[in-house]
Order: sequence, then C-alpha cells, then structure tokens
Amino acid sequence: MYKNYLFDLDGTLLPLDEENFVKHYFALLGKKLASLGYNPEEMIKKLWLGTKAMILNNGKKTNEEVFWNVFHPELKNRENLKRELEKFYQEDFAEVKNSTMPSETSKKIIEELKLRKKRIILATNPIFPFVATKTRISWAGLETDNFEYITTYENSHFAKPSVHYYEEVILKNNLDPDETIMIGNDAVEDMIAMELGLKTFLVTDCLNNKNNVDITEFEQGSLDQLLKKIIDKEI
Repeated sequence: MYKNYLFDLDGTLLPLDEENFVKHYFALLGKKLASLGYNPEEMIKKLWLGTKAMILNNGKKTNEEVFWNVFHPELKNRENLKRELEKFYQEDFAEVKNSTMPSETSKKIIEELKLRKKRIILATNPIFPFVATKTRISWAGLETDNFEYITTYENSHFAKPSVHYYEEVILKNNLDPDETIMIGNDAVEDMIAMELGLKTFLVTDCLNNKNNVDITEFEQGSLDQLLKKIIDKEI
C-alpha cells in the first residue's frame, strides 16, 4: 500500500519501559564518567541540557554539534571523552539490554517489507550517536543493513517532536509523503508526522502518551496486529 516505511526504534521495534531504560542507562553512564574523573551528577545534568538543546535545535548545526557545545563546551579533552563514550556504547551499554523486551515480531515485520521491496527508514529520535543506535538495533534482533537510512545525532539537524525533523528525513530521502507511513509508539513525537501528510500507525505495546492526547484519531494496534496488516497488505 505504501512505498516508504519509517520506523521508530525505542518502544516500537525495540519494546522497552522507558523509565527503566533511562534509569539503567544513566546509572551505567555515571559509573563510566566517574571512572574518567568526571563528576557523574554534574555530567548527567549536562547530558540532559544537551539533549534539550538537540530537541530545540534550529537546524543551523547538527545535533552532534549542538549537544557537545552544551555537554562539554571545553575543547580540551573533548575528543578523548568522545572516544571513551564510543567504547562505552560498544561495551558497557550492553547491560542496558536487560531493560528491553525484544520481539520476534519486529524481525518478521522488517523481513516482510524487505520481501516486498519497500523502502525502510529508521526514524529514531536522533539524540544518540550512530554507535549507540547500532547497538540498540542489534538488541531488537536487527541489523543496520535492514534500513536504507538511519537518523542519528551526526546526520540530523532537528529532533522529535519537531515537524522539521520529518521534513529533513523526507527531503534527504526524496520521499513522497502520500506514499509514506510513520510507525511509532509515541502519541506526540511520532504521530506529529501527520502534519506533513504522512500516514501514521501508533504501536500500543509500549505506548507513550505523556501529554494524554486523544489517540482515537490514530490507526493503532500491537506489533502483532501491525504485522498482520502488513501481511494482508492493509498497510
């Protein structure tokens, strides 16, 4: 039915409890930062500020640039910290997988779409570096090669829930909104794609609706229901 399929990752293709995920993630990251001689509480606070800066990014710089200008504005030792955090995401970060609930259905969905030669894009909120996104993709039982394009903080100039984030994805990949569907679990961050004319599907297994918006207007269902609709060519 559609040519282009945009997928969120956390809570969608990779089912998880966001609160539990963040708790484990920051606990591990705090240990890593402390081992490098940083004050973990101070750095986690800066990480939140850097994340907020990415969410408010006006598009003049990449999310990576915006983040590091807040997280570690001093150029001295910045590259060394970047290297250490890359190692963290390749090694220590694996422990956070325990707070996720990988689903075989995600693999089946991607496999079905690949068989039908659909364009598949991972439209995960680009507030993580590629190395961290690659690791989380693997937790979902998937590979980076499953996706034609993956949004990360290195290649993005906006973040969810900005509609400009979706505009950038559409422009970079030459997508026709009428032939594109955004699939995600966040009632605001993912469903806002409707404003650009994209079709949407709200995955309810790990539904995120912090703003208590009315979700009755969205086509919705579990990952299993989504798979069935794809197989039946309803989506």
